Amino acid sequence: MRVFLSAGEPSGDHHAALLCRAIQTRCPGAVCVGLGGPELARAGCELVADLTQLAVMWFLRVFINIHRFVELARRAERSFLDDRPDICVLVDFPGFHWWLAWRAKRHGIPVVFYCPPQIWAWASWRIGKMRRLVDHVLSALPFEHDWFLAQGMASTLVGHPFFDDQPPPPAADPMTAAEPLVLLLPGSRGQEIEANLGCLVRAARLVEARVPEARFVIAALHQRHADTISQQLAGPLAGVRPQRLSVAAGKTPTLIPQAAAAMSVSGSVSLELLAARVPTVIVYSISPFAYVVQSWLRHSRAFTLVNLLAINDPIGPLQPVWWPPRELPPADPQMLFPEYLAVQDPAARAAGHVVEWLTDPVVRERSVNALETLAQQVAQPGSAARAAAAVLTIAAGGLPEVTLRVGEPKSRQPAEQAA
Repeated sequence: MRVFLSAGEPSGDHHAALLCRAIQTRCPGAVCVGLGGPELARAGCELVADLTQLAVMWFLRVFINIHRFVELARRAERSFLDDRPDICVLVDFPGFHWWLAWRAKRHGIPVVFYCPPQIWAWASWRIGKMRRLVDHVLSALPFEHDWFLAQGMASTLVGHPFFDDQPPPPAADPMTAAEPLVLLLPGSRGQEIEANLGCLVRAARLVEARVPEARFVIAALHQRHADTISQQLAGPLAGVRPQRLSVAAGKTPTLIPQAAAAMSVSGSVSLELLAARVPTVIVYSISPFAYVVQSWLRHSRAFTLVNLLAINDPIGPLQPVWWPPRELPPADPQMLFPEYLAVQDPAARAAGHVVEWLTDPVVRERSVNALETLAQQVAQPGSAARAAAAVLTIAAGGLPEVTLRVGEPKSRQPAEQAA
């Protein structure tokens, strides 16, 4: 059995590594090759190239790097021809992976998407392309699974791989510490850090003014990001940083369970915060133009995964706008994690939530209890194992037992209940 895996971002690299190990555990003779990063390589996958170095966002930066994407696609296709895989598994990173899926399909290789692109939220007209290029979807979220089925895609609900790495329980309640920890999570991409670090640092300074015993840690994905953040703190942000602020590289999984509260850029890390029951405020700073564009393209009521899991009918178009609101709207009270997609600076709003969690036990308990209820419903481990079983079944020419097609009763999907 030969499995081609491809992951283009740090989080996707992590998920692909979990899947690679699960495939090898279930089928010890399986050979995994593909595109990915250091985690996938450590998991035993033979890399054609490191794709995670090209985790870019927005159209201009993609265009600047397009020659590199083309070369990687050609190298992957050469791998298809030299040693034909039984299946091609794509993990997130849809822009490049559409190209790769097209190349796999034209050589008759089954294509599976694990942690598929969130086209239910953004530009849902791409479902036609997905039907043409992808044979099977391994859905991470229940509402996502239902949406793909309704669109005529074969889908298996396997759960989200972030829950495979359940954080260890804290040794003590974070709020009993003399110096409660507030965790700042500025994102896993350089562009996210550039856009949001200032807001998070200013919010931390406001929290410090109200809760002087609090300490703050910025969790960076790796040392390169930590160095960039430290340079910003010593330079442009030196005048607004709190006194008790440090930077930690590569320690996010161990820091999250210790946090009394968090301020984070939106992303899959919100699921880790849910699993650890950490009250969190989500911020994401964008330009006025980007705000207008997303209002026309987004088809989800929230942009944070935790909130999408928590609310009823999470998928639905927004009211398009031609210009952002003049003032920052308040957070929707239905959201478990207050979220701000903001043109204006959301630092004061974010700080207000954190101060409330640190100083009002009733408000904090209400937030933690709501997170506990949701986590009991959705934060179940085993995604990689279920995905590996489905991948190997499809590669052998079968259909996973958990597949549910449109019009079939949900009682015929045993793994959905397990997920």
